[in-house]
Amino acid sequence: MSLSPPALTLGVEEEYLLVDAATRELVSHPPPSFMAQCTRALGERVTHEFLQCQVEIGTAICANVADARRELSELRGTVARIAEAHDMRLVAASTHPWSSWHSQEPTDMERYRIIADEHQTVARRLVICGMHIHAGIENKDLRVDLMGQMTYFLPHFLALSTSSPFWEGDITGLKAFRPTIFGDVPRTGLPETLASWGEWEALLAMLRETFDFEDASKIWWDIRPSGAHPTLEIRACDVCTHLEQALSLVALYQSLLSYLYRLRADNQRWREYRRVLLAENKWRAQRYGSEAELADFGRRRVVPLADLVEELIDLLGDHAADLGCLDELTGLRTIVGAGNSADHQLRVFREAQAVGDDDRAAQARVVDWLVETTVEGI
Repeated sequence: MSLSPPALTLGVEEEYLLVDAATRELVSHPPPSFMAQCTRALGERVTHEFLQCQVEIGTAICANVADARRELSELRGTVARIAEAHDMRLVAASTHPWSSWHSQEPTDMERYRIIADEHQTVARRLVICGMHIHAGIENKDLRVDLMGQMTYFLPHFLALSTSSPFWEGDITGLKAFRPTIFGDVPRTGLPETLASWGEWEALLAMLRETFDFEDASKIWWDIRPSGAHPTLEIRACDVCTHLEQALSLVALYQSLLSYLYRLRADNQRWREYRRVLLAENKWRAQRYGSEAELADFGRRRVVPLADLVEELIDLLGDHAADLGCLDELTGLRTIVGAGNSADHQLRVFREAQAVGDDDRAAQARVVDWLVETTVEGI
């Protein structure tokens, strides 16, 4: 029986930080009118996040990357304008340069109260933001099959998206510190290997019956079948400060899934590798970001991310052209050529130090750069 191609419709979720316009600190208690105005303007496309200093947006279902561009531009721009009207600024970055998690308060909602109670300090430390990309895949077994093949590329997405080099005033030495903080939460990281949708359902049943596990939304793997939609959701990325870089990653995801489906339709597949090998690549992505050298396991050597990007563009170019996102896919070259958010944050910090700023003043300049770049071109 032939397998129908998946729709590969798109949905993008981004989490942002709210900072005080004057102090540039995280805003621990935004005024209630902020979210009320956001909801009036954007409806269900904007929601609370776990901590009050965060806000989450989610696009409507998008047919293509052009639709995602329009949605994300509207959502970022609208939330940023409302924040500004409340003496706050919007930041698309996965960590704040110095604000402490000790000063942040959870959102008073039932789901978040449960998370705080279950995970205690581990949850309270989650002053981190990410970007999640959904792709519509109607066939359940295909959804799980493509998840297994896509796992190989999760380190590539992380390396390209890094935006969390700071933590509580320190330069961590990692381009992405978010995975370290999030990794303390159970059921995170690289996914389990599953042979079928039946195995996924059996796993969920075991968790429900053994641990009184409510639903699939509490599996926070780097990629997972969505618990709410017929989609495959990649969660490996830091949130991108540059909108154009976010769109390049959306294009990469949609194009890769199109390519992997075509392999499956031709009775081929991308080879799957041991978790320990993929974890090593993920660590390299986290440590070095856009400057990483990741393993090509077929050739058994590490390769600069810039070279891997060129290979991906060659491999996926026809698929991206058919999907209408070739320009966004080739935008990956800008990430490895000019750097992503983590690279720019560190550059701004060091340039400020070089002209005599102390660490806090230099970090304040980083926040200013983040605020400006979050809405650049919108």
